[in-house]
Amino acid sequence: MDFEFSDEMKMLRETAGDFAKNEFEPIAQDLDREEKYPKDVWKKASGLGLIGAWIPEEYGGSGVGFLGNAIITEEFSRVDLGMSLIIAGTFGCEAIYWAGTEEQKKRYLSQVSQGEAISAGAFTEPDAGTDVAGARTRAVKDGDEYVINGNKMFITNGDVCDFMVTLCVTNPDAEKRYKKHSLIIVESDRPGVIATKIHGKMGIRASDTAEISFEDVRVPVSNLVGETEGQGFYQAMQFFDTTRIMVSAQGVGLAQGALDKAIQYVKERKAFGVPIASFQITQQKIAEMAMRVEATRNLVYKSAWYLDNHKVDPILNSITKYYAGETAVFCANYAVELHGGYGYIDEYDVQRFYRDAKILQLYEGTKEAEVLTIARRLLV
Repeated sequence: MDFEFSDEMKMLRETAGDFAKNEFEPIAQDLDREEKYPKDVWKKASGLGLIGAWIPEEYGGSGVGFLGNAIITEEFSRVDLGMSLIIAGTFGCEAIYWAGTEEQKKRYLSQVSQGEAISAGAFTEPDAGTDVAGARTRAVKDGDEYVINGNKMFITNGDVCDFMVTLCVTNPDAEKRYKKHSLIIVESDRPGVIATKIHGKMGIRASDTAEISFEDVRVPVSNLVGETEGQGFYQAMQFFDTTRIMVSAQGVGLAQGALDKAIQYVKERKAFGVPIASFQITQQKIAEMAMRVEATRNLVYKSAWYLDNHKVDPILNSITKYYAGETAVFCANYAVELHGGYGYIDEYDVQRFYRDAKILQLYEGTKEAEVLTIARRLLV
């Protein structure tokens, strides 16, 4: 791996960073308060090729790979994690990319990369989160259609998406529980699809999160991701190995943003007649934040580079995801502490960073789930 980025990647970082500063900063606080998804900003980012940038050019994307997508995600999250989730306008399509038919790739990947549609991944259920194979939403064949019934919970983009890649039980009598599921593409405007926006989240309030109900929803059999039923669990695992890198990049971005704000504040804030940056305890906290950010960034870039070179390493991805969440929470906490009482009020962004950070230890695999993955694979 060459640690010196190409001119293309450097330009991509600059473009993403400038976009986030210009488009996110003026409205991030308001959108957090209003719990409003920035669809107009998503549209602008799509026009610049910043959404679905990982998608190959043959399917309408920018073709910068998952490393390029991690760079964009980092720069977006550095300004505001909630708004950065417009990058997840392709969420769910990673499964289509890895396992879908050529026709599905051409149709759906081009839609999300060109800003024509927003996708979602409908995996989690009220009683099935970490236990992916415990999902109970049913898809029953009726002629050349599937009839889908069930519920999904905590679905990113659930109330704003145009279609969702949905984990369903298609083979309930399969001998192995990991062979019972399939992924099926469900358009959100089909009769029987009911999305209910979840309000009152602790953080990432500019990101849309919803509960989805399926009541006798009919979709054509051709919406099955891939060509064979019973592969859904394995397709979902490959999907998560991909999206965990994006989430890890969010952790790096948020942590770096918290560090940026902490450095600016301690240089300006005075106590006992001198900037608090001159105090040893302040310097220790800043240094600890910087060390964790740099270590996590290298993990993210390595994981993304591996994926771009078709070297998926579940252990590395889990280590990266775990450490990124820990780093984000650690740095956000220190940023609030360094701001003192001001860090606790709405006027300063670090309180929003603090609220946002916790989700990075929860979604796309809890930190406990990542520990289990690492340990079990090492101890085989």
